[in-house]
Amino acid sequence: MGSISSISSLPFDEYIIPPSWRDRAIPIDDYKRICEESLRNIEEFWAKVAEQLKWFKKWDRVLDSSNPPFFKWFVGGELNMSYLCLDWQIEQGRKNKVALIWEGEPVDERGEPIEVRKLTYYDLWRETNRIAYALREKLGVKKGEIITFYCPMIPELATLLLATVRIGAAHSIVFSGFSAQALAERIKDAESRIVVTADGMYRRGRILRLKEIVDEAVKQCPTVEKVIVIRRVGLTDVHMEPGRDIWYSDLLSDVPRNVYVEPERMRSEDTLFVLYTSGTTGKPKGIVHDIGGYAVGLYATMKWVFDVRDDDIIFNSADIGWITGHSYNLYGPLIVGSTFIWYEGAPDYPAPDRWWSIIERYGVTIFYTSPTAVRMFMRYGEDWVRKHDLSTLRIVHTVGEPINPEAWRWYFRNLCRENCAASSTWWMTETGIILISHVPGIGLTPLKPGTNAMPIPGVEADVLDEDGNSCPPGVKGYLVIKTPWPGMLLTILKDPERYVKTYWSKFSKPDQGLWIFYTSDYAVKDKDGYIWVLGRADEVLKVAGHRIGTAELESALIQHPAVAEAAVVGKPDPVKGEVPVAFVVLREGYSPSPELEKELKEWVRKMIGPLAEPAEVYFVTKLPKTRSGKIMRRLIKAVIVGAPLGDITTLEDASAVEEVKKAYEELRRLVERK
Repeated sequence: MGSISSISSLPFDEYIIPPSWRDRAIPIDDYKRICEESLRNIEEFWAKVAEQLKWFKKWDRVLDSSNPPFFKWFVGGELNMSYLCLDWQIEQGRKNKVALIWEGEPVDERGEPIEVRKLTYYDLWRETNRIAYALREKLGVKKGEIITFYCPMIPELATLLLATVRIGAAHSIVFSGFSAQALAERIKDAESRIVVTADGMYRRGRILRLKEIVDEAVKQCPTVEKVIVIRRVGLTDVHMEPGRDIWYSDLLSDVPRNVYVEPERMRSEDTLFVLYTSGTTGKPKGIVHDIGGYAVGLYATMKWVFDVRDDDIIFNSADIGWITGHSYNLYGPLIVGSTFIWYEGAPDYPAPDRWWSIIERYGVTIFYTSPTAVRMFMRYGEDWVRKHDLSTLRIVHTVGEPINPEAWRWYFRNLCRENCAASSTWWMTETGIILISHVPGIGLTPLKPGTNAMPIPGVEADVLDEDGNSCPPGVKGYLVIKTPWPGMLLTILKDPERYVKTYWSKFSKPDQGLWIFYTSDYAVKDKDGYIWVLGRADEVLKVAGHRIGTAELESALIQHPAVAEAAVVGKPDPVKGEVPVAFVVLREGYSPSPELEKELKEWVRKMIGPLAEPAEVYFVTKLPKTRSGKIMRRLIKAVIVGAPLGDITTLEDASAVEEVKKAYEELRRLVERK
């Protein structure tokens, strides 16, 4: 895997215990013993967790391993996710507790939100029953069919999803930033008969016309019979196809408010949802998740990773279109009876302190966000954060990609005021739940800037070399999971062979009964057993025969005091095969200059090695990102090599691509003049 790495710059030996958590601190060796005990009999361990949930019928087998790697959890058990999230919570006395606080994007002249809705568990339960009745009795939704959703973050979406799973159907949520073509591919693969959308949505003060995108998509989808449309922005010129399209309000207009729909008794291994994720072949993978294992994994991680208490207010910035939105912005908070916040719009609208004002306004105690968002806010400076009272925060976690130590220190200092439990959680769409993280709900081991910490109890993770041997501390390898876990994917929809090949073929030895889940991430362990995920193993450059992870290069650049954000791609080189090229966004107070470009090159050279030094550094004011905040490196790569840009409909701001083009062209002209 090459000798180049920024591992030496990671703070392996930095130990932090926030003052307010000292009475909940746990020595590393004590936590290791807890994990070792859990792995002696994982079936017995997870059964004890599962017994804390309400089952209609208890399982016959905790784990069915008869057809590996198609593992099934709590086989024979019967339950319903809608029941667990609503009915069970009401039975426990939470009928009038606020479940969902929703804030729309539009603001008044003072910058205050115009729309705020608070729904109790009883509110959600009652509306969920009405929708479940309408879906089943009016539209004939059957158990097991998949409904596709293409919606903004609005309360109607929450109740629609809960109603869908209440009657035994499954859902496929497509992120509302995807193009018509991407949506059509997912509808066709799921063979959805019903699509749910809205007339439009707000984004940075603009209206995005969602229904028009759906109309374009369903032209390619012969299975679609009905399109349900929610009135969100009040457009008056929405095309409604007669016989196919129906307004959400009309669907519910004659449904009694007191109607009750008995939750369908679902098998534990039945499908709860399908969520599509990108594949290397270009065809999205439909990741299938079950009900029972997923519910148990969510319940455990909400308790352990988020240490949920009855008076907590949870703000997860993830969109429902991603797995983080599914697991920890809907089902997770509800299954433990929490109050959680949905915010509809952009994080920096109308100003860069929108999220901090939300935390202050509602007294948020648990905040979950992404490293990309943190780095964006770093660029705006500390004043936007410091002017708000964030003293209610006690846990702040990140997810989505590795967080570099400097970004971790920034949010620990400015959001946490150095007094919160703070971890970079690791998991994937495929894992369903968090697998590697600090677990303050069990006991807080020391924090280290940028680490993912150790696996949660009941999960065995390791870092392997190319031959499948465990790497010693400090040596980079491939992150793998060695045990099945509740919440894991069942398969890839309609493609079980791809499931086996993608996740189980690299290190598994079927003839020996050894099944190892390959995550496609690079990682390294330190001497304490903490895991540091370094980025995707397939996002690497090959420079003169040495493999260098783009995440490592970006992390090194961001540690420079002038850099707020960075994206690194490879450019073909006749001698070295490939060389790194960096695009950076500077922090306030710094300006582009030849001197700074030289300094950044030398900085990377010093931190990683001579071969890692960027051949070119471009200064831009913005990087091309999706609406979920992920940098679209393929677009930067396309600019560098002169390739077609392809689909850019998921871009947050198309002008970012023009920024990249302009920076590249300017430097190219300078080189030519020389």
